Amino acid sequence: MGDLVVLLKPALNPEMIRGTPEGLVDFDYMPLKLSDIDRNAVEEAVRIRDSYFKGAKIYSITVVTWGPVAKRDKDVRMAVQEGLAKGVDEAIVVEDDSLTPGDPVTTASAIVAALKKFGINPSLILAGEATIDGFTGQVAGRVAAKLGLPYVSYARKLEVLGDRIRAERDVEDYVEVVEAPLPAVVSVTREINTPRPPTLIQIRMAARKPQHFVKASDLGGVVAPKKRVVEARVLTVKRKQVIVEGKTLEETADKLIDALVSEGVIRA
Repeated sequence: MGDLVVLLKPALNPEMIRGTPEGLVDFDYMPLKLSDIDRNAVEEAVRIRDSYFKGAKIYSITVVTWGPVAKRDKDVRMAVQEGLAKGVDEAIVVEDDSLTPGDPVTTASAIVAALKKFGINPSLILAGEATIDGFTGQVAGRVAAKLGLPYVSYARKLEVLGDRIRAERDVEDYVEVVEAPLPAVVSVTREINTPRPPTLIQIRMAARKPQHFVKASDLGGVVAPKKRVVEARVLTVKRKQVIVEGKTLEETADKLIDALVSEGVIRA
């Protein structure tokens, strides 16, 4: 069996949205973190390597989609380092302001170009079903199409059967079992496993693993992004700050009900 590749994305952290005084989302200063479902992809890659592909290497490929790169570099390196600590053997990072803000077409073309640049011919490519910022769910499928490989999406269970894989797909109303020949591309859901935190030794060893940072000019066939962020606003909730008072609890409750009825929140 050949090696494995896992796709890792430093995504915008939705828990730390920052806004400008004008109420716009400040994308440049929102921190990045490793996309949550990508952690499941790494965990599954390690499990498959240890169970089926003994002696194989796990490569991670990261395409930075949020700029400016100079301000994002620390967050990107932390996300990549987390993947290395969790079991990735070698990391490839495409960092270039010409690719930001990224889109699925650009990202997929950069991933395929990186595979060709480094001569990686994996038996299996794993990715999260979607990333926590874009959530298009398109990148893994586009990579499969560009490489001419079978694609299995939304896998919640994965087995390797010789030169084939068998996956349980979560398609909401029912579970579908499919098989595909290797090499293949698979996107996984959160249900496929429970990611383990890296040990202290794994964290320390991660810094010694190979990391390659390349630009679009180092690769061939990378499609320039067509997406342009025009405007995104922070959702704000204005409070009316009405104080309801009464001499007794019952009187206060009656006044509160009257206020809610007048606002149309409840009906008497």
